[in-house]
Amino acid sequence: MEIKKNSPCWCGSGKKYKQCHQKFDEIYNQMKLKGHHMPHRDLIKNSHDIAGVKKSAEINTGVLDEVASKICVGMSTEQIDQIVYDYTVSHGAIPAPLNYEGFPKSCCTSINDVVCHGIPDENTILKDGDIVNVDVSTIFHGYYSDASRMFMIGNVSEDARKLVEVTKECMELGIQAIKPWGHVGDIGAAIAAHAHKFGYRIVRDYGGHGIGKAFHEDPIVMHIGSKNTGMVLTPGMMITVEPMVNAGDWKLFIDEEDGWTSFTRDGSLSAQWENMVLITDTGIEILSY
Repeated sequence: MEIKKNSPCWCGSGKKYKQCHQKFDEIYNQMKLKGHHMPHRDLIKNSHDIAGVKKSAEINTGVLDEVASKICVGMSTEQIDQIVYDYTVSHGAIPAPLNYEGFPKSCCTSINDVVCHGIPDENTILKDGDIVNVDVSTIFHGYYSDASRMFMIGNVSEDARKLVEVTKECMELGIQAIKPWGHVGDIGAAIAAHAHKFGYRIVRDYGGHGIGKAFHEDPIVMHIGSKNTGMVLTPGMMITVEPMVNAGDWKLFIDEEDGWTSFTRDGSLSAQWENMVLITDTGIEILSY
């Protein structure tokens, strides 16, 4: 059924359709007719949703800033988890990983050859030379945010430092590849091209994802791909870009005992950076980093 120009917009903003998503729908429908993979309207956030997610993202970034100010040699990953929990709840929010599908902690701490989903533990102590990813996600008034950073502990090797730096560059290039009405595949193409220049490999078992009203929404954002393929990224969508880059082979295995911790199969180092991005009419806005 066609929406009239002066009717309330389908996005729930309360604005008239002609002032809100009429032009959006004209582009959307043209691309759909040409056979592009278009997102469901449920993935498009209105101004109210965007404001809510931004508040969540502000807390999420604050959590990582707090970790950055305290992380050090000799700290247990359980202490990192406590920092995340305390900061999050003191700001009226909830750590999204806690009890998510049985995950027992408030964040993920992934050290050296751990690709992702490392579980904080009082017996896992950060040592001089370690590289560690701290991945935090926040729920605030029903809105979700997600980001992670790499930390280099003490005096790290040149190989480890290079991997961390190149992985961050991969994420940044992936974000730069995002254009309103572009494609998800553009992100993976940019990331993989840069990683492969250094002989690194991109993990294929995990990817980024849509986010905002739920922890994981469509689309899956693979970090290896081809330009002009995959779902179209429209204004109002929110996604994470979070490449996991291995110094060796891309293959991994999951710890059988805890069912979560993913290790590189060949024991090589792995790094990951994650930012959360809003696609706008004119470009992108980084929400949590």
